[in-house]
Amino acid sequence: MKNSRRKFIQNASLALVGASLKPSALWASTNMAASKNIIGVQLYSVRADMYKKPLETLTAIAKMGYQHVEHANYVNRKFYGWTATEFKKVLNDLGLKMPSGHTVMGAKHWDNTKKDFTDDWKLTVEDAAAMGQEYVISPSMDDKLRSTYDGLMLQLDVFNKSGELCKANGMKFGYHNHDFEFKEKLNGTLMYDIILQHTDPNLVVHQLDFGNMYGAGGRAAEWINKYPGRFQSLHVKDEIKAEKGEMNDGYESTILGDGLVDPKAIALLAKAKGGAHHYIIEQESYQGIAPLDCVKIDLERIKTWGI
Repeated sequence: MKNSRRKFIQNASLALVGASLKPSALWASTNMAASKNIIGVQLYSVRADMYKKPLETLTAIAKMGYQHVEHANYVNRKFYGWTATEFKKVLNDLGLKMPSGHTVMGAKHWDNTKKDFTDDWKLTVEDAAAMGQEYVISPSMDDKLRSTYDGLMLQLDVFNKSGELCKANGMKFGYHNHDFEFKEKLNGTLMYDIILQHTDPNLVVHQLDFGNMYGAGGRAAEWINKYPGRFQSLHVKDEIKAEKGEMNDGYESTILGDGLVDPKAIALLAKAKGGAHHYIIEQESYQGIAPLDCVKIDLERIKTWGI
């Protein structure tokens, strides 16, 4: 795939076609109980459809039986071109909720001179709370900071501070892995070990994407067993061999149950031992099947797993 989700989230500036919505008073944050199991879909799975016709796409997702979505587009305080007030109304009218969302935390979000977050990140958290999110999730980290041990420690300290900020707003901060965490080491220690060991479990949730890690040699069951209770949220994926792959590792995602990962077994282990209660379906490649058809099949299959 030419553009990763990270680049999509960072660079997206969408010209959206949709209904014109009247602004209304900001909805109060109504976060879901942490004990409630939910099944949702990451909207990056249907990114082309969301770009062209967001309202129609969300309507189709709701008709499939989805009740929860996770965003991958927040630009200039708008979700897919809608303000928090507008987007929450769109979702609410369709019977959808958004317990989590992806917004890359970058260097621009922390003022090291003031030792505080910039207004940009504070507003990101404010809008997430207005949406009723439980988690504000960064799907990556600063490349330069992660290149040294001290830089990574600084980044993880900021993650914990973001957790404090989110906690004050009734949420948790989250980190979503890609592949580098499972092949890069600092001071002789694998990066994902460092990340898990230096983030506060009370403040930072780890959203385990067991598709992203696969080509780098990461196996979800090993990490769930090693760090029980740390993975409240999952990106549920399956993987097949590919010429290039989404992580440039020779693997790409496919319909759940059609690949090599055994996502059902991982999801059930995460439920029993990992602390999981968010199961977010994500499929980034489609093998010639329409993305909306893929996520419909994905939902039908995951509903049979006994989550």
